[in-house]
Amino acid sequence: MNLTLYGYDDQWIAVDCGMMIRQDLPNSPLQVPNTDTLEALKITPKALFITHGHEDHIGAVAWLWPKWGCPIFATPLAAGLLRYKFAEHQLSSAAIEVIEPGDALEIGPFTLRYLNVPHSIPESCSIMMQAGDYRVLHTGDWKLDPTPLIGPPINAAHFRALAPVDLLVGDSTNAPMPGQSGSEGDVAKALASTLKACTGRVVVSCFASNLARVLAIGLAAQACGRRVSLMGRSMERMVSVARGLGYLDDFPPLVPSHDLGYLPPEEVVIIATGSQGEPRAALQRLAQRRHPFVDLEPGDSVIFSAKAIPGNERPIEQLKKRLLQLGVTLFDEMNHPELHATGHPAQEELKKLYQWVRPKRLLPVHGEARHQEAHQALAEEMGISAPLAPVNGDMLVLDHQGLRCEARYPQPPCIVNQNNVVPHPGLESSHPTARRGSLFLALPVAATETGWCRIGRLMLDASGASPMDEDSFSEWLDEQLEEIEADTLADLRHALQPRLVHWLANHLQHMPEVHLQIMAAEMPTIEELNDEP
Repeated sequence: MNLTLYGYDDQWIAVDCGMMIRQDLPNSPLQVPNTDTLEALKITPKALFITHGHEDHIGAVAWLWPKWGCPIFATPLAAGLLRYKFAEHQLSSAAIEVIEPGDALEIGPFTLRYLNVPHSIPESCSIMMQAGDYRVLHTGDWKLDPTPLIGPPINAAHFRALAPVDLLVGDSTNAPMPGQSGSEGDVAKALASTLKACTGRVVVSCFASNLARVLAIGLAAQACGRRVSLMGRSMERMVSVARGLGYLDDFPPLVPSHDLGYLPPEEVVIIATGSQGEPRAALQRLAQRRHPFVDLEPGDSVIFSAKAIPGNERPIEQLKKRLLQLGVTLFDEMNHPELHATGHPAQEELKKLYQWVRPKRLLPVHGEARHQEAHQALAEEMGISAPLAPVNGDMLVLDHQGLRCEARYPQPPCIVNQNNVVPHPGLESSHPTARRGSLFLALPVAATETGWCRIGRLMLDASGASPMDEDSFSEWLDEQLEEIEADTLADLRHALQPRLVHWLANHLQHMPEVHLQIMAAEMPTIEELNDEP
């Protein structure tokens, strides 16, 4: 959830404060960072710096900022989105201060400068910070896009001027990917040619925050003589904020969704939320024929201009099946990969940036463990020290001896429930220590064509529980994952929990308190598996 804290001389600042959606829990609640460790260590950030406006970087600010009351610095788009959130929470937005890309400021012992980087949302920035003798570059989310459509490409001279840096805290999301990521300019051309060939009504689903993609769809529709309509609250909000900042001045006039029934289908393009199969999003309502103003028909087309986030494969496949049953034509990342481009750097982009800034050390963040490991391997090839792949709760120290992990603090998940941040359901206990012990199981899984499978090692922590044969347990668990038919992580958890309790009751002398967490992981590609020793 991208909450990172930097401390120097007992003064602290925070960078980003995001949330995630827990699809393995009923009703898919929001999870936000746990601040218990900060409170125990008496750490209160003097300021919060936002790198960009994606939900996994700003989504928890309105929930956690009241504990800190510090200034919040954000670029204009992210600041506008945060003001919406604060208004919904009935919070004053006076603490939100706008900083333009390229600007610098001082907070306590820290000097920070915002540096523009292309990403899948405008105004994404890296942050260069200096404290004492140490220079740290926090990259945020970025890529090297020569034609980003909205915003400038990266300024290589600005980054070369930073060299050398003592530590680079870098985006690992696409570190296993060879070559370069695609360009938004190329996606815009592909969308234009695809729309031109479509007959009937066209629905394009993408992330609301990808304003370059939204603009490309609007311009392509206009060139084909089609009218544009938006569906989805987040899409409408994002476009509203972006228009106020002048990012969509060339965007065609919008048709309200309640007027779409008056237009011939071949004159309509709908830009809709719901590319990840979200149950309440606009595309899901269209697929289930529950939208009040539009019914999809044979001859219509639906374009998925977004990559499936790991863990969402099942609901997306269910969504596509419903759409196909309506007789529509589908375009997605499988049959038309040119209709989407990632917002994160592949290996050649990582190498180029590191050649510019010449970091002495790398700390790989974002992504999963295998992405961090690939990032470490790339750094070592370039002669950059990358001794650590951090996990949530790590207290890291950078000094003249190098980079090391000083302590690891547990981070029990916190869920937003009825406008309150509460412990993960099932983690609270009436007894400080369970009488029969506790068993914490974190299970990383990925969806396959035939079911679910475990990815990586089983993360098992038994505190005071009876001893168990972990090999037998792992084998049994893998068999259950193959047998269970579940479309979502929530369904999988619901089906697995009683089986798990039954197995433990039959194999342990005493039944412990059981805490199960299922996490979405990404299936390695055949090429990556072949590369492993």
